[in-house]
Amino acid sequence: MEAVRIGSLRVHPKLKAFVEEELLPGTDVSPETFWEGAGRLINGLKPENDRLLAERRAFQKQLDSWYETHDVTDDQEGYLREIGYLEDEPEAFTVETSGIDQEINQQPGPQLVVPLSNPRYVLNAANARWGSLYDSLYGSDILSEENGKERGTSYNPKRGEDVIRWAKEMLDQHMPLADGSHAEVQHYRIRSGKLEAELPDRQTTLAANQLKGWRGQEEEPEAILLEHHHLHMEIQIDRNHPIGKTDAAGVKDILTEAAITSIMDAEDSVAAVDTEEKTAVYRSWLGLMKGTLETSFTKGGRTVTRRLEEDRTYRSPSGGDVTLSGRVLMLVRNVGHLMTTDMITLEDGSEAPEGIIDGLVTAAAALHDLKGNSPFQNSVEGSIYIVKPKMHGSKEVAFTNHLMTEIEKLYGLAANTIKIGVMDEERRTSLNLKACIREVKDRIFFINTGFLDRTGDEIHTSFHAGPMIRKAEMKASSWLGSYEEQNVSAGLRVRLHERGQIGKGMWAMPDEMKQMMEQKDGQLLAGGSTAWVPSPTAAVLHALHYHQVDVREVHRSKLEQEPPQSRMLDVPVAADRSWSAEEIQAELENNAQGILGYVVRWVEHGIGCSKVPDIHGTNLMEDRATLRISSQHIANWLAHGVCSEDQVRQVMAKMAALVDKQNADDPEYRSMTADLERSDAFQAALELVLEGGRQPNGYTEPILHRRRREFKQRQYVSQ
Repeated sequence: MEAVRIGSLRVHPKLKAFVEEELLPGTDVSPETFWEGAGRLINGLKPENDRLLAERRAFQKQLDSWYETHDVTDDQEGYLREIGYLEDEPEAFTVETSGIDQEINQQPGPQLVVPLSNPRYVLNAANARWGSLYDSLYGSDILSEENGKERGTSYNPKRGEDVIRWAKEMLDQHMPLADGSHAEVQHYRIRSGKLEAELPDRQTTLAANQLKGWRGQEEEPEAILLEHHHLHMEIQIDRNHPIGKTDAAGVKDILTEAAITSIMDAEDSVAAVDTEEKTAVYRSWLGLMKGTLETSFTKGGRTVTRRLEEDRTYRSPSGGDVTLSGRVLMLVRNVGHLMTTDMITLEDGSEAPEGIIDGLVTAAAALHDLKGNSPFQNSVEGSIYIVKPKMHGSKEVAFTNHLMTEIEKLYGLAANTIKIGVMDEERRTSLNLKACIREVKDRIFFINTGFLDRTGDEIHTSFHAGPMIRKAEMKASSWLGSYEEQNVSAGLRVRLHERGQIGKGMWAMPDEMKQMMEQKDGQLLAGGSTAWVPSPTAAVLHALHYHQVDVREVHRSKLEQEPPQSRMLDVPVAADRSWSAEEIQAELENNAQGILGYVVRWVEHGIGCSKVPDIHGTNLMEDRATLRISSQHIANWLAHGVCSEDQVRQVMAKMAALVDKQNADDPEYRSMTADLERSDAFQAALELVLEGGRQPNGYTEPILHRRRREFKQRQYVSQ
């Protein structure tokens, strides 16, 4: 379609129609105001955006030259300070963000990340504030399937007994009775605003004042709301329910407050390469903010329609009602500063920075929430939460702050209405995190760490220092442990934990819940107040960690300790490079299989996040960060002669056959090995590796976007 001229901009007709017919009505922002402001912002800010990207390239060129002529044990820190890569430590300050919702600064809990390109997943995530503990335990691998307790295709009473026993032991641990166990209770009732539990031979009550509300009659409540560590659980009672009739107290389920916040993602977990795909992403976010998003699908032979959940209301012990949100607090992740888009072009024919358009559109959509246009309120405090990824150093964070200030002026919003989450996933941001936080100290609500992107950038930044250690060894490396520690320490010492979230990364194995329950509490003990989970079920189960660990106490304890010494400049170059041929081959195959398994869905199916089986068949929740680390790792080994290009090509071909086999049951799947030379997915994956050393900061977007657009064009022509 031919672009439409609007002032100094050339706008794709589909974007124009979306903005004027769907986005703006009801916001009090006219199309004229929007487009005039968009033209002013894009033309005014694009030169600075370009300059910052040029600075990235200049730094990388300097680092490449230094690593080619120096050992990593040389005075690396001195050189980084000399060229301005390492910034001066800011004077002491504290974060001053105001207007923060309680889900951010008072309720530590799980955080979901979900692609905005899939409305069904989006609604699942939005409604994941509450989830069934019984269902989550029953359907996961936490409980044994031995001795006749398998999950099966129909309800197994023996397994159900284990679920109920496990759940009531959990209640005893976190919401205990003054005497006896919840497993002994024959009747719950409310007396004088207190929970009374009838045991076979005595009456008791809660050991602590944890009753927050109930529904139904006081003598026969149908729901009992309890609170612990600022999170809630609801004991659901129905003696006519199939489960409730088997329970002495009539308990049919325990509803758990699970995901507290969710990042609705327009970045790494979506494949949006053109206006059609991007407006679909925007439309989902708009539907959330207007409360109109819904989707229908077939499940179990019937049509199911999913919408946003209503709030939950209870009678309060103090009289009156208490209402809790039925939905997560929704945040939106924009793209970073790198990519441009032909949705909008300028007078000189250049493309507009995609991140600027993201800011304009996602903030405009959130105006509907602020103006009460939705039956469902997202931010009670009247704030807009935008997570900004892939920023390098404090100047880029300052640029984002400037962008949001200009957007606020355009829409007539008070200063700092738009809150910013800074993703600490680039080396220059990690090393200068305190300076980065200072640039947004009046609007920051979130920092986090992430293994995949951060390691990908670590490899690319030090690409010419030598061959990197094997990927599995990275998690025990000194630089990575220091990175995790420094992130928490920086957040605590500017008091971010009192205003916002300190986040930790994803549990990537959605089917391995037993392992998650055994390990993921470590992120809370390390100082995280939220951590990413891959599904609503995982959110329910991970929420139990926040009952086990008092995150606020962890923060207090860490503040009493001396700040940890940074070892982030310990570049993970392999000291011992005597890998066997078998070890090299195994590393290449593991990386190649992960790349191909994800790329084939991205390029040819437009799927940016899904469960992808690894080389052993274990399902992993993957997004673009997977590609960055794996492609950079192979590219680094190739550059340093650990492997040859012929070997890489052979490994990629071998793994393409495995990925084809893993996807054999998908009728929409296109075999790569049928014709490797003409397979868009295979050639994209190969290019990511062979050109990895030359990609800006090791990012995969430039190649993926081009390859998917080419694939779509060929499909269009063939039709």
